[in-house]
Amino acid sequence: MEVDFMKKRVNTAFWVEKESRWCIAVQKNGTRKRFYSSTPGRTGQREANAKADAWLDDSIRDGKKKVAALYAQWVEELKLTCGTSYVTQCQRYGDCYILPTCGNIRIDELTEGDLQKAIDVSFRKRSQKKNQRKPISNQPLSRKTLMTIRAAETAFVKWCRRNKYTTLYPDLSIPKNARMGKRTILQPTALKVLFSVDTRTYYGKLVFDEYIYAYRFAVATGLRPGELIGLWYGDIKGNTVNLRRSINVHREQTTGKNENAIRSFDMGKEAREAYEAQVQLLKAQGMLLNYNTPLFQIPSEHALYRRWESYQEANGLEPKVSLYELRHTFVSVESSVLTDSQLKMLVGHSKNMDTAGVYRHELDGQREDLAAATTAAFKKAQA
Repeated sequence: MEVDFMKKRVNTAFWVEKESRWCIAVQKNGTRKRFYSSTPGRTGQREANAKADAWLDDSIRDGKKKVAALYAQWVEELKLTCGTSYVTQCQRYGDCYILPTCGNIRIDELTEGDLQKAIDVSFRKRSQKKNQRKPISNQPLSRKTLMTIRAAETAFVKWCRRNKYTTLYPDLSIPKNARMGKRTILQPTALKVLFSVDTRTYYGKLVFDEYIYAYRFAVATGLRPGELIGLWYGDIKGNTVNLRRSINVHREQTTGKNENAIRSFDMGKEAREAYEAQVQLLKAQGMLLNYNTPLFQIPSEHALYRRWESYQEANGLEPKVSLYELRHTFVSVESSVLTDSQLKMLVGHSKNMDTAGVYRHELDGQREDLAAATTAAFKKAQA
């Protein structure tokens, strides 16, 4: 006798003499399963019944739904609580990396292996989205991109568990050969230019760059571009910066990239000088400084990006670095004197983030300094 999905079964396990074990057959959502126990006596019958009850009572909903359909539903629900940038990222990573491998699989048949395969295939073959433009690179995906794919898969499966579509708890890994993408930072010579030259070229003429103190503050604090734009005059009390918001590329105000983005720290000398110079600039322009006055008066991340490009071009900063790479520059400069936990606190990273491994890059002259330090150590040991 079989029973359709319900919280309580109406049959019981029976003894199969030829197989010397208890057996019970049950059905849920069109799927039939048998459960067994080889333990003799009523104890074995209870064991078989318990296995069937556990499967029947997991309250899993329609397991026939395809992963692609549920993924689309998840993305729609994200729009209710998340910023556009995060929603767009989850949509894009699903279309390019996750759904080409897992999209046609029924949710009740989705396994940890399927999700891992999506990561592994993406590592070597990059985006598998149909009808896409020719990829800009044939190199394997970076470790950070793969970590983002894994994060999207984990968040999606968590939503599926919460909505009773699966009981899966995947333990996913990043391929050992995956490497962090290459980043460029401002080298010492470029830093000297940044902190000494405040002009750019405008139609062939040198003009004062009104965002100069924003560039300097960014590289001296490690702020993300959105955090820099979202900083208010009232967020700085004395020498303490209190980060409370961020403005994303869609000009939406958010609470930042993660839960660690809301943070406070004291300014160093370079950051303090940039802050004070910016305040004086606003006063000279006749700006009324209220608590919610944007400190750097930057309308959007795109505007900041274009102005920073212009500044680099005018002052011969090569190789060019992105706005986000100013953050990498900060970590690279400070990593030799600060502990990893101190860096995490300053830049708003979680405990699990490899801040130094991802953000630290070689500065000109460091190899020579290390070689000299090694030589000095051997001389001291032989003295």
